[in-house]
Amino acid sequence: MSDNDDNTGIDSTGIDTADLQRPPAEVRYADELNRLRAADTGARPPGWWLSMDAARRFIVGDEAGGISRKFVGDPSLIDRSLVTLATSRGLMLVGEPGTAKSLLSELIAAAVSGVSTLTVQGGAATTEDQIKYSWNYALLVSEGPSPRSLVPAPMLRGMAEGRVVRFEEITRCPLEVQDSLLSLLSERVLAVPELTGRDGMVFARDGFNVIATANTRDRGVNEMSAALKRRFNFETVFPISDFTTELALVEQEAGALLRRSGVEAPQRRDVLEVLVHAFRDLRGGSGRGGERLSTVMSTAEAVSVAHAVGLRGWFLRREPGAPADIVACLAGTAAKDDAEDLARLRRYLEQQAPRRSGAAWSELHGARYLLPG
Repeated sequence: MSDNDDNTGIDSTGIDTADLQRPPAEVRYADELNRLRAADTGARPPGWWLSMDAARRFIVGDEAGGISRKFVGDPSLIDRSLVTLATSRGLMLVGEPGTAKSLLSELIAAAVSGVSTLTVQGGAATTEDQIKYSWNYALLVSEGPSPRSLVPAPMLRGMAEGRVVRFEEITRCPLEVQDSLLSLLSERVLAVPELTGRDGMVFARDGFNVIATANTRDRGVNEMSAALKRRFNFETVFPISDFTTELALVEQEAGALLRRSGVEAPQRRDVLEVLVHAFRDLRGGSGRGGERLSTVMSTAEAVSVAHAVGLRGWFLRREPGAPADIVACLAGTAAKDDAEDLARLRRYLEQQAPRRSGAAWSELHGARYLLPG
């Protein structure tokens, strides 16, 4: 998991990114993508924007070629995912919340198709219209069904243009909406029964495929049908296991967010170490804290808290964030799913924090009174 953003102003795509909170991957990394494409001599699967080797280097990085590492994880996961997309099966990324499944799907789509914005956001209110197509009703009333009155949704566009479509949180959708993908993934054709002749059938072009994501904590909400599962290859995205790697990632990502937020003070390394250690303890990763929270204490949440800590220190006191700011910012992360989580966090700060050595841990323990309640 990584997602640093160093672009400001007009980038090589001609898009003004100066005031965009989060441009898509193909904009953030346009220079790298263009350099990889210009030097790409590898064989490309039909319809792909980059070869499989170049797409892999775009995601995992290539220091010799000046390509940054954007995803921290098992490189073999990237290999398997890219191979899947070159087949007739879709790719399903599953894992705990906050393990960068969405980021990985975005990076893969940008590398394979040059575009990552053909996205369906799954949820209880998602409809087939938002997946396939809808109509411009003013034109529909005046002209009747016609290609001009058709409003393509991401899946129709992806099939017609030969691009990868991202389906986020697919298991949050009702089962009947999920199963609308069955014929698209098997026959590779989308029927538009309101239109006649050739306009009534949209056939998938080379390069079309689907990357779906699902949180393991959502299993049982709208479990996918066996028929739909057969049309996907499943890959699990695991949390970062190494402390040093996670610390470096949190420092990098939070630093990029703080710079974009106008924070001039550098982050305190000791504060970040305390933050990452506490997250690993509270998610049960290290086993030392003894207080495992029911909420997801993911690396993405750690980045968010580190960002908030830096903002709090700079805009309230014009200094870097301190351990006391960690306590003030943790409550909103910890107390989401279970009221008892706040009590568990309090016990962690009272009983476990003093067992760690260092001034920053002492400050963290001393600031426990900042927890609400």
